[in-house]
Amino acid sequence: MDVFVDIFLVNLAAATGLMGAGWVFSLAKKNVTIADSLWGLGFVLIAWLTFFRADGVLFRKAMIVAMVTIWGLRLFIHLSVRNRGKGEDPRYAAWRAQHGNSFWWVSLYKVFLVQALFQWTIALGVQYGQVAATPAALTWTDCLGVAIWTAGILIESAADWQLARFLADPANRGKIMNRYLWKYSRHPNYFGESLIWWGLFVVVLSVPWGAWTIISPALITFTLLRLTGVTLMEQTIFKDNPDYQEYVRKTSSFILWFPKK
Repeated sequence: MDVFVDIFLVNLAAATGLMGAGWVFSLAKKNVTIADSLWGLGFVLIAWLTFFRADGVLFRKAMIVAMVTIWGLRLFIHLSVRNRGKGEDPRYAAWRAQHGNSFWWVSLYKVFLVQALFQWTIALGVQYGQVAATPAALTWTDCLGVAIWTAGILIESAADWQLARFLADPANRGKIMNRYLWKYSRHPNYFGESLIWWGLFVVVLSVPWGAWTIISPALITFTLLRLTGVTLMEQTIFKDNPDYQEYVRKTSSFILWFPKK
């Protein structure tokens, strides 16, 4: 138990340090959007720190680290490219306007430290799955978890790529993306990300007492649906767009499903 606590606390400190460095960078740039890019990197950092310090089953450690690294680096690259050369994200810009001159320090806890805590909490399964010493053999839940994760990473990557191509075309300016995966969900990228974390959870179900780490996928799914994802975006960016409201009427908000007629 002492080993578990030591690893978990070191990882919390590392995530806090990473986001603290991001906060300092944001002060210099006067733009806190860097927090979005650091989101995926925080999980990669936690996964690798656990890998080198935990004494769990090697193949399961490697599998978990590989899944987190592929997801985290892809997300880091995607968000960094998407945000490069652009102003502050409208969500953060609204907070900056709300808090005025005090936003420089409010952003430390409201954006960066909160995000570090969420990273660490959502990564509880990533950490615990690497610490567990049994089972030493591949299980059916390992295989099922990898399959769910694979579906998630493919959906998220494809949705991000489709949206990026749509937005890059000047002819689509002012239009609503309702093609391909976006025809079946208003937020297929968020749905894919949720699947990624449920897949990781199923892998961790292979180890003794792994069920308690359901905290991880439950929290990320709730966050995507109610906090920083679907709800926030649709209440800010799209709330006054009549075309988007029609899109809302026809299209599933999260899970991929057939549109209403």
